[in-house]
Amino acid sequence: MTPLVIIFLILLVLSGVGMIIFILMHSGKGTGISDMIASSMYSTQTGTSIIEKNLDRVTIICAAVFLISLLVLMIVYPHGTING
Repeated sequence: MTPLVIIFLILLVLSGVGMIIFILMHSGKGTGISDMIASSMYSTQTGTSIIEKNLDRVTIICAAVFLISLLVLMIVYPHGTING
């Protein structure tokens, strides 16, 4: 494996785990995990909207990194070219 492949594999794993964590932190229609973890941070309505906007941005960035690293790995290793 080349260093480029190792870097993109690490980015793929980290962004995938990050997406899972940040998606679980979003509050849904009721209460979410984010309300359980950081309920003291949600004291005002404006604070909640700012936190949710930042959480949306981080989630979108993780998804973009995941997608780009996945596409690069698909180009580097087309179907059937990985040798043990």
